[in-house]
Amino acid sequence: MSVSSVLPSGDQATVSVTVTVEPAVAFEVFTQETDLWWRRGLRYRLAGRRPGSLCFEPSVGGRLFESFETPSGTHVHEAGRVTVWQPPSRLVFTWRNANFSAEDDTEVEVLFEPTTSGTRVTVQHRGWSALRPGHPARHGLDGAEFSRMIGLWWGELMTGLRERIETRGAD
Repeated sequence: MSVSSVLPSGDQATVSVTVTVEPAVAFEVFTQETDLWWRRGLRYRLAGRRPGSLCFEPSVGGRLFESFETPSGTHVHEAGRVTVWQPPSRLVFTWRNANFSAEDDTEVEVLFEPTTSGTRVTVQHRGWSALRPGHPARHGLDGAEFSRMIGLWWGELMTGLRERIETRGAD
């Protein structure tokens, strides 16, 4: 897996992982089995380790959302909206953290490229420069340090994707 900060401005981070399946399968696992590979815990989900689900609605305009139970009922957080749905090669969606204001959002592009051993899945999370300095999502970091943090976060998620693909047949 490779993790790279593309711009020192802290605007984007790019992460790639190679998985041993064809692009159509990698796209399917990424978009239809999201809840099975996306890490759990407060660092990755609002629900933390509580039961819930995280899923994509599979079309342009579809949501990426997390749903979980609270004492007051089911809570649904819309983390993003699909803007490009091109199976098996490309997915683009907006991203909104729970602490984003109504006008805050970033963009995630995921490419699924065939390789001799399977598929290279590349995630580029960009648009962070639109968030004000000191925004809570920055965790006190700016520039390359912030891009590195986002890259490492996505790196953990892509490890989860790779592990899911490797163990998928065992279900």
